[in-house]
Amino acid sequence: MEEVATRMAKTAYHHGDLRAQLIAAVRELVETHGPDGFSIAEASRRAGVSSAAPYKHFKDKPEILRAVVLDAMERLRQNMEEGAAQYPRGSLEAVSAVGLAYIEFAVSEPGLFRLVFGLSGANDDATEFLEKGKRCFGVVVGATAAYLDRPADSDDVQELAYILWSFVHGHSFLTIDQKRKNLSPRPDDWSYLMSVGKGILGERPEGAEELD
Repeated sequence: MEEVATRMAKTAYHHGDLRAQLIAAVRELVETHGPDGFSIAEASRRAGVSSAAPYKHFKDKPEILRAVVLDAMERLRQNMEEGAAQYPRGSLEAVSAVGLAYIEFAVSEPGLFRLVFGLSGANDDATEFLEKGKRCFGVVVGATAAYLDRPADSDDVQELAYILWSFVHGHSFLTIDQKRKNLSPRPDDWSYLMSVGKGILGERPEGAEELD
């Protein structure tokens, strides 16, 4: 199996996709060994290239990790948007689906999820991290604004979107830290999200735009 993966990696490299291949390899290593527990040489081996090849795209290990985090933030945003798109715009289900995509990302890639908030938090002054973070939060804001039938830049929408995000973010960390395992019964993620959404946002305003 590893030989097949290596051949595929080499094929990708020869097609000029070394950067993406290295990011994918490091993602796997972060989950297995943590952000500090792998080497560029090991990432190169998984990508099927020489240990010198990564330096054509990245100057050092921290730069590779930054690229991995930025890629993760973009994938998270896409997952949340795709989740919301499965339900009528402005519905409570669409709001909950954004949260569910967030939780599922944390559960499926817990090492990377932790790295996103550790590394991006340590680089709050970096424009690229700020922009990715705003776009991710913008999905929450957009779903909240559509439900409330209010402008996305209004103060109440911004505040309520932040509260929703805080609940989901905390729930995600409690889940991957296995702090919920002793609860009986264990809360279902979807039920939790629907309850939180309704409790924070209330009933959809009367006269709001018809759902798609």
